[in-house]
Amino acid sequence: MTLSDGTVLARGTVVGDDEVALLRDDAGVTRVRVLSPLTDDSNLGVSAACYGLSLATGKLIEVGEAVGVIAAQSIGEPGTQLTMRTFHTGGVAGTDLAGGLPRVVELFEARSPKGKATLSRITGVVRIGEDEGKGRVITVVADDGTEEAYIVSGLARLEVTDGQEIVAGDPIVDGPRDPKELIEIKGVQETQQYLVTEVQKVYRDQGVPIHDKHIELIVRQMTRKITVQEAGESDFLPGERVDSKVYRDASRALVMEGKKPAEGRPEIMGITKASLATDSWLSAASFQETTRVLTEAAIESRSDSLLGLKENIIIGKLIPAGTGMAKYRDVSTSAPEYQPMEFWSSGDDDETGDLADLLAERMAGDVVSPAPIDLDEMAALAEAAAEAAMAAEMVAGAGDLAESGEELPDAQVIELPVNELSDTEQSDEESASAEESQ
Repeated sequence: MTLSDGTVLARGTVVGDDEVALLRDDAGVTRVRVLSPLTDDSNLGVSAACYGLSLATGKLIEVGEAVGVIAAQSIGEPGTQLTMRTFHTGGVAGTDLAGGLPRVVELFEARSPKGKATLSRITGVVRIGEDEGKGRVITVVADDGTEEAYIVSGLARLEVTDGQEIVAGDPIVDGPRDPKELIEIKGVQETQQYLVTEVQKVYRDQGVPIHDKHIELIVRQMTRKITVQEAGESDFLPGERVDSKVYRDASRALVMEGKKPAEGRPEIMGITKASLATDSWLSAASFQETTRVLTEAAIESRSDSLLGLKENIIIGKLIPAGTGMAKYRDVSTSAPEYQPMEFWSSGDDDETGDLADLLAERMAGDVVSPAPIDLDEMAALAEAAAEAAMAAEMVAGAGDLAESGEELPDAQVIELPVNELSDTEQSDEESASAEESQ
């Protein structure tokens, strides 16, 4: 790709901040397709190209990095700074909206929000009817004449006007959108983007910056499943919940063979439900509903491939991340000049032996065989060395005085004054001495 200023961005170029600025300022570039965790189609984990740069190093993320753990910590730790609060919309009864931490929990658990917005299910023109006591009737008329009517509260704040053209999924009244309803109308990508935007809105309102990729990794796990409605000529069963990648690969293979593929609808699950719907029954059993998970796994005769972190920790194996990956375990070292370190004791019965002489003999090769370390002998040598050093200091001090011509001071006898005691004090003192002797 060549920009208007002559800059060439080759295929596979890691786009940083400088390249993003060039693309943004280039008038000839109207649309750029980017990779993100939401667009990744890997069977296991997420590809390094879709994850992008490591926020710690500024370089492309290394294969084996536990990006899921980083994402969870990046979202959970700032979550302690969020407040527990609700917003009240004045004049509208029963529309207290969750904010702060409750709103984040509501989004990640994919719950239907309180006071949710009414979404249009078809594209068309809005017709607003009169309030007949039960609420206003909002009708959307499609181009083919199809009509869809919605009854909304007379106190609700409308997001549309009479005669306005709207598309499927647009809100008719003000309020948060229900992710389950949104994914049915707008699809997976629109729902994923809505969840990321709403979570970011909560954190940014609290002044907490979080990179989109951390939230995208969590949202990707929430939207990985597809519920089969019609099996077609596939091996799936109606009502079965399968991974979206497995579903797409199976449908693509059936189409290439000229067979009828399965029909399914995307599913959105909260993080709690998504953890229980994992392919690893060991991981699911360690989380919640242990009895049910183990019972179903036994009935279905399921096996665990041990591909995740939790299941490997449970059985005591290395986790498949970082240096625990197979490509790092298949490494051998080569050190032809390596020699093991030998430990020697003095081997001298003289406790006042000089350690320097011992080391000199060791370096000269005079000591040829190792001897076991005697801790008592080493302690005695250290004590003798300390006494020798103290004596050497005293001798050196005397030598310095002799060289300066000064005489060593003679011992002086100092007479201390004796206090005269009164007869009463003296008798008391004698009595105390007698008691002590007894």
